[in-house]
This record gives sequence, structure tokens and C-alpha cells, in this order.
Amino acid sequence: MIKPFEFYFDFASPYTFIAHKEIRKIEKENFVKMKYMPILVGGLLKLSGIKANADIPIKAKYMIKDCKLWAEKYKIIFKFNNYFPINTLNLMRCVLVAEKKDIAPNFIDKVFDVIWKDGLNLNDNIIVEKLLKNLDLNPKTFLMEAVNPVIKDELKRRTDEAYNKGIFGTPSFIVNNKMFWGQDRLEFVFNEARK
Repeated sequence: MIKPFEFYFDFASPYTFIAHKEIRKIEKENFVKMKYMPILVGGLLKLSGIKANADIPIKAKYMIKDCKLWAEKYKIIFKFNNYFPINTLNLMRCVLVAEKKDIAPNFIDKVFDVIWKDGLNLNDNIIVEKLLKNLDLNPKTFLMEAVNPVIKDELKRRTDEAYNKGIFGTPSFIVNNKMFWGQDRLEFVFNEARK
């Protein structure tokens, strides 16, 4: 039996997409729901004083190959997004709106797939609006809710809380008060969650 753990995520990270896919498999196999914790990785990196991989050309180039290797290992359909980096600020705020509407799991699945499986440009508001329509959501209303000051403050608060817990990047996981970082640590996360 595996117990639920906290999964800190942002759609911006291809490694987080890979972790998300593996977590969904574990949820299905174990009839358990993990605690998805939306944060803004850009804000987290700033708090931590860390440069994003996208801002380090040699690392960004390597990341493309590395993500493909991990996707093959896990047998995940993956396409490195040509529009990377995606500005996920509004998308992460939208997750908070989706939580309030009790549609977060489906919303999260769809957004991750659109970015890292379909390779669409979610920097383009027209494509974001089409995505929301495909989810049977009113794009104008939903996006207006996402820029409500309460939602903005909530995302900032959650990001600050993650940083205060020692989280400095995504994907990150907390289980049994232990923090793990990186999709390549999932085996350790799953083992800890079985204790």
C-alpha cells in the first residue's frame, strides 16, 4: 500500500510532466490520490537564487535529450515543446480556480498533455482559450477568475510556503516529512510512501 504524498508542480517543467505521468500510473495501480501542490517555479527559483535551465544554453540543450531518455524509460508519449519556455503564471493560477470548481485533476492532465505531448504554444492566449473551451469552460470567465487578487495571492503564498519547506525546484515531493527533488527520485519517493 502506498500513502498519498505532496507533489509540487508547475507545467513549465518537462521533468515535472514525466513525474506527473508516473504518479498517475501509481495512483491508478494503488487506488490512491496524491496531493497535487501547484506553485510557480519561476517565483521559487527567484526565491532560491537559482537560474532556470532554459536560461543556461548548454543545460537547456542537454535537457531535451535527457527528457526523451526518461520518457522512453517510462514509456511515456513525450514531445519537447518547441515554444519552451512556456510562461505558466496564468496557467498555474488557473489550477487554483480549477481546484475551487472541483475539476483540478482533469484540468492538470489536459494542460500537461497539451504542452508536453501535443507541443502546443500555451504562450498564445488564443490556444489557451481553445483549451478551456475543449474542457467545457467559459474562457473569459475562467481567465477573469484566475486574475482575481485572491487567486494571485494564493499562488504566491503557496510558492512561498514551498520555499519555506526547503523546496527549490520542480518536481518536488514531500512524504513522511522528507523532501525529494527530481523525477529521477520517484523510486525513493514511492518507497518512502510505502513505509
